Amino acid sequence: MSALTTENGATPVVEEPPDTGARHKLTTVTGLAALSLDAMASVAYGPEAIVLVLAAAGGYGLGFTLPVTLAIAGLLAVLVASYRQVIAAFPDGGGSYAVAKAHLGRRTSLVAAGSLVLDYVLNVAVAVTAGVAALTSAFPELYGDRLWICLAVLVLITAVNLRGIVESARAFLVPTAVFIGAILVLIVVGLFRDGPVSTAASAGHASVLADNATTVGALLLLKAFASGCSALTGVEAIANAVPSFRAPAARRAMRAEVALGALLGVMLIGLSVLISRFGLQPVEGVTVLAQLADASLGHNWAFYVIQFATMVLLALSANTSFGGLPVLLKLLARDNYLPHVFGLKADRQVHRHGVVWLAVVSAGLLVFSGGDTNTLVPLFAIGVFVGFTIAQTGMVLHWNRERGPKWAAKSLLNGLGAVLTGISAIVVTATKFHDGAWLIVIALPVLVLAFETVHRAYGRIGERLGVGRIPEPPHRERSLVLVPVSSLTRLTSEALTAAVSLGDEVRALTVCHSDPEDQAATEALERDWALWNPGVPLVRLPSERRSLGRPITAYVRDLGRTEPGTQVTVLIPEAEPERLWQRALQNQRGAVVAHAVRRDTNAVVCRLRFRC
Repeated sequence: MSALTTENGATPVVEEPPDTGARHKLTTVTGLAALSLDAMASVAYGPEAIVLVLAAAGGYGLGFTLPVTLAIAGLLAVLVASYRQVIAAFPDGGGSYAVAKAHLGRRTSLVAAGSLVLDYVLNVAVAVTAGVAALTSAFPELYGDRLWICLAVLVLITAVNLRGIVESARAFLVPTAVFIGAILVLIVVGLFRDGPVSTAASAGHASVLADNATTVGALLLLKAFASGCSALTGVEAIANAVPSFRAPAARRAMRAEVALGALLGVMLIGLSVLISRFGLQPVEGVTVLAQLADASLGHNWAFYVIQFATMVLLALSANTSFGGLPVLLKLLARDNYLPHVFGLKADRQVHRHGVVWLAVVSAGLLVFSGGDTNTLVPLFAIGVFVGFTIAQTGMVLHWNRERGPKWAAKSLLNGLGAVLTGISAIVVTATKFHDGAWLIVIALPVLVLAFETVHRAYGRIGERLGVGRIPEPPHRERSLVLVPVSSLTRLTSEALTAAVSLGDEVRALTVCHSDPEDQAATEALERDWALWNPGVPLVRLPSERRSLGRPITAYVRDLGRTEPGTQVTVLIPEAEPERLWQRALQNQRGAVVAHAVRRDTNAVVCRLRFRC
């Protein structure tokens, strides 16, 4: 007998297990693919940012590339350890916002949230433009269309994320693995080289190395350190999106954070070792990573694989923002600092409104910049350093209050991190201020002010609604239902049937304008009404102007004065066509009346839809 049938031949009903949403959440591996692309892709521009600053001190300055990178790697280790503790202490996500809210006060938490919002939005724009810049470098004929290509890439990433964060992680898992594998191969092969295999990529390009510069000052090293810290953007994304992981969410998120830190640290240090090993000098028009690939692997197919993988990952690193920002917006909405619509989830565990809002604002930035990376880069990474500093400072207070095992060592670690990231935030802002960073200095307090404005509005609404207080017990009031009518149809009959079922008294209202044609139509309606005799009075509302909503709202307000204690309901009958396009054929009278009553009176508005 088949295993699919019972003894009497009937097919048993197999109940499917309930969908708990776990399949729409991240594992450790998919979490890396969804939330670490920003940090991973930063190895394409982090070492280059260090080299370009140190090049001002000539060949002697380039000798400090590895020490500066080691300092950044040390800060990375501090940040990873700190955010691992943030994940454990705040498993609901939010990162620096959650830490500041618990330990530094409401206003500081809003500064942290605002800095993260700005950084996430800028990350999308910078990532997409950088990826497209790599594409147009390989195919110069596409340079004039770079804005449209940027927008197309943004639409693609948005569409994938609207299907769910797991879907985006699966889609980006292969490009992430290819990029990490290619960089690690480049490093390992390069370590066995005595010198560069090829310099074809940089041949014919002018060097940007300063001449006759032999001293390196502390300010130059600080600037190189701050510029290289752009490689640390994205480290906080996993802590912000802990609820996106499968249970146990905190444990999986901590594993992903450690894996991200280990991979990023190895890649940054490895590339810096190769820069020193090959004596690489920055040149115009060729990235440092491209020169390293050329020197380590040769100018062959492997070189182009790394270039293509870098281009793809840079473009897709915008996905980090799509994974982290909607969760942060949800937390802000939960705390009444953003419209509550940002807290809603669609199918597949997607915060759809957050995803769409991020895409729209990023598209605006792309149009503003014309798809040019250099316009946006000065604005980038400032917000994330502010968030880093606030999170580290908050964790110092957290350990001092908790006084758990090894609290002093943990406080010292976070305190050191706060000092380092605070210095980096000041240096980055100061060095990039005249290049456009002043916009962030203005935008951050404006965003905090917007949060406060929304919060006050919700406070006033909550006070009027009596949120948090026990309301009075419900009681019955006299109910009067008003039904606007313009003709005698089956729709009128259905509306009156519903009205007499709802209220103690029902009145039909018809608006009569002063021109002869309307007067004649109203008189005909009154004669037909008398013959029909539905048991409901028909009230004529004269109107001198061609207005439909004003006479009805004036009548409702008069009822409020003459019949206090009466609950007035305006029931608006509307025909709903079978086809969507047929709705354009309607006169929209119901929508006009509903809007006027809702705006000008306290009456209940009820729209009865009669399906045709």
